[in-house]
Amino acid sequence: MKEKMTSEHSTPSTQRENNVRKSSARARWIAKTGILSAAAIALMYLEFSLPFFPGFLKFDFAEVPALLATFSMGPLTGIVVEFIKNLAHLPASHTAMVGELANFIICSAFVGVAGLIYRYNKTKKGAMISLAAGTAALTISGCLVNYFISIPFYINAMGFSMEAIKGAAHAAGNPFVSNMTTLIFYVFVPFNILKGLVISIIISLIYKKLSPLLHR
Repeated sequence: MKEKMTSEHSTPSTQRENNVRKSSARARWIAKTGILSAAAIALMYLEFSLPFFPGFLKFDFAEVPALLATFSMGPLTGIVVEFIKNLAHLPASHTAMVGELANFIICSAFVGVAGLIYRYNKTKKGAMISLAAGTAALTISGCLVNYFISIPFYINAMGFSMEAIKGAAHAAGNPFVSNMTTLIFYVFVPFNILKGLVISIIISLIYKKLSPLLHR
């Protein structure tokens, strides 16, 4: 009888402790996601052009905080950071929001695939494999999204022509672009591989150093 009474009296206290822990964990998640999203927004606005790539392609480091969120809190959190980042970039959109939609899909594939693999293999080797797979996902999704969504939108809705796009590639020093297929193969494939590689190297250098802060 005493054991039963003790158990009954301890249950509300245990529930309160669980609720406090859940509330604290939720608050930490919101705070860390907010900080990493703010960093991603700032980095996305600091975009710049690269040599040999047409001016409409911009490079940024916004996937660094998104991947930090993915590796420390899971792939869904990384995708949330990607969503917030692109939502905040809409006021600066020059593509009627299609560019931000494309960026969200492509970069979510990057952080999502990397995060899913790393979630089940949290070793140095697992991190390397996850980043390589994420880069492959970034490249493949970049080809598909640009082939079926972005470039057709620019041509059909925004008044660009394939000749103008080809001219922009030639002006940047890339003479291999002559049609949609070569545009994808000689522009978007190397661009996304380069981006994935650069971001992966940065994450490899900083994640372990920042991990104690990210897991608080």
